[in-house]
Amino acid sequence: MAEIAVQRARGRGIWGWMFFDWAAQPFFTVVTTFIFGPYFVSRMASDPTTGQAAWGYGIAAAGLVIAVLSPVLGSIADQTGPRKPWIAFFAAIKITSLTLLWFAAPGSSLFLIVLLFSLASVAAEFSTVFNDSMMPRLVPKAEIGKISNIAWGLGYLGGMVALIFVVLFLAGNLETGKTIIGLDPLFGLDPKLGEDARFTGPMSAGWYFLFILPMFFFTPDASKGLSIGPAVREGLSELKSTLFEVRKRAGIFRFLVARMIYQDGVNALLALGGTFAAGMFNWSITEIGMFGIILNIVAIFGCWIAARLDSALGSKAVVIIALVLLLLATVGVVSTGPGFTLLGLIQLPTTDSGGLFGTAAEKAYILYGLLIGLAFGPVQASSRSYMARSVTAAESGRYFGIYALAGRATSFLAPFLVSTITLASGSARLGMAVIALFLGLGMAILVRTPYPADKPVE
Repeated sequence: MAEIAVQRARGRGIWGWMFFDWAAQPFFTVVTTFIFGPYFVSRMASDPTTGQAAWGYGIAAAGLVIAVLSPVLGSIADQTGPRKPWIAFFAAIKITSLTLLWFAAPGSSLFLIVLLFSLASVAAEFSTVFNDSMMPRLVPKAEIGKISNIAWGLGYLGGMVALIFVVLFLAGNLETGKTIIGLDPLFGLDPKLGEDARFTGPMSAGWYFLFILPMFFFTPDASKGLSIGPAVREGLSELKSTLFEVRKRAGIFRFLVARMIYQDGVNALLALGGTFAAGMFNWSITEIGMFGIILNIVAIFGCWIAARLDSALGSKAVVIIALVLLLLATVGVVSTGPGFTLLGLIQLPTTDSGGLFGTAAEKAYILYGLLIGLAFGPVQASSRSYMARSVTAAESGRYFGIYALAGRATSFLAPFLVSTITLASGSARLGMAVIALFLGLGMAILVRTPYPADKPVE
């Protein structure tokens, strides 16, 4: 398909697009990973093993829906033209689902809360598909890697700001009822009822609503195409031809397979890493929140470095470096426990010095977490720019739909295997070890993938 000449959009349009990541990230930071998820596992469920399994199955169910529908919606969006109406539709679902998480009191239905979380996850991912597909129309290809990494770093900054707010002003100690700075939680929240964690749902919903507005107001959208009926028919027809076409574009096909595998590992690590630590070290919301703040600070720095490396070395090199760091971190995380790391090769003192992260094992876990913080932003941002550099603006919707499919086609598999192995073995550590296999195999395929991916395969 002929390339469309891309003129750089106005600055406020580009910043509006980048602010989507700022708006979206608190859901992943404070709900999925560091506050609500660990609360669900450690306090809503009868025990951490059951909680991790239920949370993992919820992530798996959302991943299956996303895998099936993302390419369909992307192809339809290419025919209808504008992406903003789609983003608005899924934003309404996400905001409603997150708001209802307030009712996740201890002892309430695990199924209902997992269902609401899964709906929010599906809506968040579909919104991201349409937002990502706008990127090739905003800047020339030479700038795509830069704005992608800056946007991702902006997202982590937003997530960190939200997380700091929760830790300082909402998360109360179960014994004293005070926050880490000695204040009563805002709004009269009662930590014994989990209200500090439950509030992160409606808080993330309000944050998302407020900060996606610049994208709606300022970012240019595609021109209007077909009406919805003909667009569905044409989009489904085009999706069918695209699925056959992508198999003939060997480089893009190989990249998508590689991403399908390694992104499954990345998603599982991000979604389950906080809950794993909560179960192993019995961390409070405050400790998990501080861990998340540390990771987000490092993630911002990682994206800042990657924005420059992506321009100098290319997106492929950045993704491979990030995968190596994530693989090392995963091995370290799953081999650490009270009194040891690296499966006992290094023995650690078990004395607790008091305060946050008081044992040596917890400090080792933090060190591995720093590697995750450095890498998990660049691996996703530079994968996005890898794809954007490999397709034309005219085909971006359907190919980013397939890109989302590649990121989610087996995304139920890693959390499903983590949950199943955890239940079967009774060991969360053995379950989490599965993640390393996904990261390693995906990286091995990516090494032999051309860059950009539309180049001939050697």
